Amino acid sequence: MQLEFYKYQGTGNDFVMIDNRSEFFPKENTKLIAHLCDRRFGIGGDGLILLENDPETDFKMVYYNSDGNQSSMCGNGGRCLVAFAKKLQVIENNATFIATDGLHHATIGDDGLVSLQMIDVAEVKVSSDHVFLNTGSPHHVQLVDDLEKYNIKENGAAIRYGNLYGKAGSNINFVKQINDSTFSLRTYERGVEDETLSCGTGATAVAIAMNVLGKTEASSINLNVEGGKLVVSFEKKEGQFSKVFLKGPAEFVFKGSIEI
Repeated sequence: MQLEFYKYQGTGNDFVMIDNRSEFFPKENTKLIAHLCDRRFGIGGDGLILLENDPETDFKMVYYNSDGNQSSMCGNGGRCLVAFAKKLQVIENNATFIATDGLHHATIGDDGLVSLQMIDVAEVKVSSDHVFLNTGSPHHVQLVDDLEKYNIKENGAAIRYGNLYGKAGSNINFVKQINDSTFSLRTYERGVEDETLSCGTGATAVAIAMNVLGKTEASSINLNVEGGKLVVSFEKKEGQFSKVFLKGPAEFVFKGSIEI
């Protein structure tokens, strides 16, 4: 069987996209999904995303990590899926879709940037050396001195598999402040089990965490990731974060087919 696919990337976070509105894709075949995401033997990607029909919204997002397992929300993947939906003419420049963490709204600007509304955040746990919060996926946020030389894979894995987060683990973000409203971050992603060039839910978590820690008073925060730049904006009231938006590029890379 020939599988038609599309490849998208958002600040270097790359995804295999499949139009599954006809529900042909074998969704329980984790080995196949992992194979398609394999950079040497398959297509290559940080994850695989199915675009499916939904009776109440424009479409449904079904996201898999590169290990083949269905996972929690992916912010950059959501933005790329919105761009994919436009390419398929499912939407024009506005979208409402359902994902594993609930309902999302998104817009595509004249500049091609996709702005995706993330879930509200009501609980942020502050510890002595890190912050933990859920932005659709669980995120550990930690400031480090020498971000450029920091061993993300080794230190990220140690925390991800350590005693803090149990069997489920967490995504791990290491952060450096650049100025009052700009931060650089690098992310170790569970399910990929390595550093990725960008993580949308991670960038969202970092922006909120830095506000909670008093590192910034800005409500629109610039995030430098390894694959480019993202912007996270929000409204804060009595420690609650709402109208949280993740904005950045979501670009078509290529289309192809592979035998499965």
